[in-house]
Amino acid sequence: MVNFCAIYRCGSRGDRDKKSFFRLPAVITGQCEKTLELSQKRRAKWLANVSRSIKTSNLPYVRICSDHFITGKPSTLFDCTNPDWAPTINLGHDKVTEASAARDSKRYTRTLGREEKKKSFDAASALLQLQIPYDEDETGSTNTVHEIATEIPTQTDLKAAAIAAMQTELQRLLTENKNLKQQLSSEKMKFDLNFFNDDDDEKVKYYTGLPDFCTLKILYQYVEPYMPHSRASVLTKFQQLSLCLLKLRLNLSHMDIGQRFGINKSSASRLFLCMIDVLHARLQPLIHWPEREQLRETMPMSFRVNFGTKVAIIIDCFEVFLERPSNLSARALTWSSYKHNNTVKFLIGITPQGSISYLSKGWGGRTSDKHVTEQCGILSQLNPGDVVLADRGFDIADSVGMMGAELYIPAFTRGKKQLSGDEVEKTRKIANVRIHVERVIGSLRQKYTILQTTLPIDLMATDDKKNTTIDKIVIVCAALTNLCPSVVPFN
Repeated sequence: MVNFCAIYRCGSRGDRDKKSFFRLPAVITGQCEKTLELSQKRRAKWLANVSRSIKTSNLPYVRICSDHFITGKPSTLFDCTNPDWAPTINLGHDKVTEASAARDSKRYTRTLGREEKKKSFDAASALLQLQIPYDEDETGSTNTVHEIATEIPTQTDLKAAAIAAMQTELQRLLTENKNLKQQLSSEKMKFDLNFFNDDDDEKVKYYTGLPDFCTLKILYQYVEPYMPHSRASVLTKFQQLSLCLLKLRLNLSHMDIGQRFGINKSSASRLFLCMIDVLHARLQPLIHWPEREQLRETMPMSFRVNFGTKVAIIIDCFEVFLERPSNLSARALTWSSYKHNNTVKFLIGITPQGSISYLSKGWGGRTSDKHVTEQCGILSQLNPGDVVLADRGFDIADSVGMMGAELYIPAFTRGKKQLSGDEVEKTRKIANVRIHVERVIGSLRQKYTILQTTLPIDLMATDDKKNTTIDKIVIVCAALTNLCPSVVPFN
């Protein structure tokens, strides 16, 4: 629809002239009484200045072009002294003359000048009050700042010394403001060595999952030589380590982490992936299968009483949720009928002492526990005479037997009315100690909550050694868990 100016003898058209067109101001009824009164008065003023007989039904289509305002546009509703509160120039009639419009414009300019001078004087008085808190005369009487300020009749009466004093005070306040901003910035959480200290292990546990500051410091010293760093790096090496641990521990978004460390979202994501690669390479040896003699010397009493010193490992599987892949084949391979979601499955093995001694690569959630155990390579770690504890789902007695080891799993009730007394006793003994692997899995998930959430499909990307980022994340979390006290009591 083409806009036409409603002013008499004004030929402005919206499709031809590069001008702004304005509607009649509406009557505002949903606010205070003053707003209602001003909006009614303003609408009436516009119609009076237009001075044309317009049907009520046509009022919503009335437009006034910018040629009829001194500044090219109408003023705001509450700026009622402004000459552009209504159209005043080039109106095509003599009811509102050009002279009166110019006179109103000059009056409005003078009003603005007086208000500006008053603001400047108030600011100067305030600075003077800050500079001269009090003044004692020879008799010992004290004149307050208010009394001194009131003795200054006008801004022009300020002496050169007073103006210089105000400028000096202004500079002092600016410097103080800058210093306070720097102090406030320095007191923010920087997650550096000063943020973590020896006296607050709870802070270390909350943000990193590690037991104390000493462990965190040793971890940093261990990986620091292998961390990439350049002069252009915004964060220190310790802050990069803190960023990675914070993501693993609390699973904060990259936007949140970026705000905490003063970097952007993409930099936070890049630094996290870089640190995962470093930690994976350096901490993977912490997931270690101990020698048989070491296992026997440190075997907890609960295992010695029921199984002697032959137990080498307790195994189980756990799953991490994954975003649904767009590829139908990948979607089918990662679907877990147990979790009713797309997952990545890991086989975990712990020693009787409670440390994680084996962790497989990730498998699709559809893969059975038996297939993962037989194909991941854990059976090659067994020695003749070792005992493996597992759940009923691990039907791998033949595969374990091929290595000269023995598998202990709870007895099956399938095809039986009830278990025999020996089977009940054996099942109870296995369950009492096999529960430790579930406790370790629970501790792993609780310490590093990134394993509790649904991970993005992008983390399934592989490196040159065919390790996915999810594999690296799980291995790093398991290695960090091994740095914490065991959940299995020795006695």
